[in-house]
Amino acid sequence: MPVTLALRDLASQTDLLAPGHGLCAGCSESVIVRLVLHALGRPAVVSLATGCLEVSTTRYPWTAWRVPVIHSAFENSAATISGVEAAWKALRRRGKAVPEDVAFVVFAGDGATYDIGLQWLSGAMERGHRFLYICLNNEGYMNTGIQRSSATISWTWTTTTPVGRVLPGKPQWRKDLTAIAAAHGIPYVAQTAPHHWKDLMQKVQKAVRVDGPAFINVLAPCNRGWRYPPEETIRISKLAVDTCIWPLYEVERGQWRLTYRPSHKLPIQAWLEAQGRFAHLLREEHRPLVEEIQQRVDQEWEALLQRCSQR
Repeated sequence: MPVTLALRDLASQTDLLAPGHGLCAGCSESVIVRLVLHALGRPAVVSLATGCLEVSTTRYPWTAWRVPVIHSAFENSAATISGVEAAWKALRRRGKAVPEDVAFVVFAGDGATYDIGLQWLSGAMERGHRFLYICLNNEGYMNTGIQRSSATISWTWTTTTPVGRVLPGKPQWRKDLTAIAAAHGIPYVAQTAPHHWKDLMQKVQKAVRVDGPAFINVLAPCNRGWRYPPEETIRISKLAVDTCIWPLYEVERGQWRLTYRPSHKLPIQAWLEAQGRFAHLLREEHRPLVEEIQQRVDQEWEALLQRCSQR
């Protein structure tokens, strides 16, 4: 059954991701995972892709997880959860005593989702398995050294797109994976962010109620890779949404709906200034690059408003 979203009630619940893990101070991933697990309201099995979350919460012989977890490789977490879901169905058909309502959940980073594991995810969505895939999108391969991924926006400094005389960061724009997931025609797709905790939890509750695949792309600010103080994580998340570089919306059975619209859309400069990975863009000679990013954000925002019929 859906759990209440009253803060007083949530505060009294047992966290299903225990304290004492090794995630960085200020990491948004533990915040997101705790919110997701609270929102499920039913037993869960988690397929956990290799990444920051996995290596920091499952250091042998200990685990921070209070739900069953299967460690998958970078690429195959969607295939793993597909097998678990199929096995659960087979056991129920045979009359075995298994829980009636189980949430099958994947947690994977953008590297494991946008890049390495995209064909596994696409296949699982096409086959129609009932699972919830949570992409923890920190816009890079943070666990292996802050390399660029296809979730990284243009002109970002990473260790594989360094800033120098030849190039001022990554030249390519990001992949729109949320729209790619929606193009599969699955029942539920959404984007959300950790600062808007109720939006995130409501979307998780919708996702686990559908009979089929669900995909939620969650912005996961990374203070280590994005170069900002640990205490700024929630502010950075809010800036991303208020500048519209990371809009909050959902696609429910093909219907696009905006779930948050800033009362005052901030310029992208406000988001760039808050992160050291964009420090080079604040120099006068790179003003055209900031204008280019702003133009892309504005174009995507207008296109989203049209899809949501909110122009």
